[in-house]
Amino acid sequence: MTAARIPFMSLKPGEDAAAIDTAVRRVIERGWFVLGPEVTAFEGAFARACDAAHAVGVGTGTDALALILRGLGIGPGDEVITTPLSAAYTALAVMMVGARPVFADIDPQRLTLDPAAVASAVGPKTAAIMPVHLYGQPAAMDELCAIAQRHNLAMIEDCCQAHLATVNGRPAGSLGVAAAYSFYPTKNLGALGDGGAITTNDAALAEKLKRLRNGGQTDRYHHGEFGINSRLDEIQAAILSARLAFLPAWTTERRALAAVYRRELTGARVTVPPEFDAGHVYHLFPVLSEDRDALRGRLSASGIETLIHYPVPIPRQPALSSETPAQCPVADRVCAQILSLPMYPSMPEAHAIEVAKAIHVAA
Repeated sequence: MTAARIPFMSLKPGEDAAAIDTAVRRVIERGWFVLGPEVTAFEGAFARACDAAHAVGVGTGTDALALILRGLGIGPGDEVITTPLSAAYTALAVMMVGARPVFADIDPQRLTLDPAAVASAVGPKTAAIMPVHLYGQPAAMDELCAIAQRHNLAMIEDCCQAHLATVNGRPAGSLGVAAAYSFYPTKNLGALGDGGAITTNDAALAEKLKRLRNGGQTDRYHHGEFGINSRLDEIQAAILSARLAFLPAWTTERRALAAVYRRELTGARVTVPPEFDAGHVYHLFPVLSEDRDALRGRLSASGIETLIHYPVPIPRQPALSSETPAQCPVADRVCAQILSLPMYPSMPEAHAIEVAKAIHVAA
């Protein structure tokens, strides 16, 4: 298979390679690989970066969402309102705890939960609202939080694509009871494997989550409650600590590339979703095209790699077929048109310009 001339992303360590090598060697030489000093250090550093009082390292972003729900006592008989446009793991986390995901449609421009649709979806079994800050774009949190407060619902933020994003100057993840983060390698802050974290300002919840991630143990071999095995390992924690120092600069680079795309795509026959908040961190740079598949084919023929995030709305996934989801026509349309362009911190600006020129020709 021939490599793309302009790849969608690069996951190989670059300027952070030496720091990663040092971090991994440190863990190996210490010989402590699970729930040790590296996890503790990363939890502290990540909490500070997110302006949160506590961070709890876990195995994946999916586990982070599910553990928050369990920590809040949300489970069978409860409903959680969430988005139809995201990775399916958001809804699967709700199902993991026995609750039911209820899908509210998305705002056609922001592409995150539409507050009006959320307000209409609230029912007697609703226990929480779980917005996703999709593609790095914060959801409409002022309106969503107002709905949650009006109905006494838990606000749980899915920040798996929004490391260091802000909402009207406030850190994403700080507007609800807790927030979930993923460190899957493609994320803005990625591990060299799986990993996740939860941030919260609730000390009691943080302590409960630390027990739940570790089999519900109060101390070794004493299981006070039903927990799971979802622990961020020491090597990944050390890698994440090393990379966290680079994250602000990488975020600046992503925003600069996004500005190039926005400038160069002016007049192109694609729709570029607006930037609603300067706190957008551009995990991805999507555009919408009514001729998406043909456009993607023409870009591929020019050596430009693209991806689709996401081709199938979550409610239409077979795994969710038993949930009798509400209709989400905006999400249906967006999933048929969305196309993600190359975007990663070390990508040359010239590549963004070339991609935009190719879209002008191909679209």
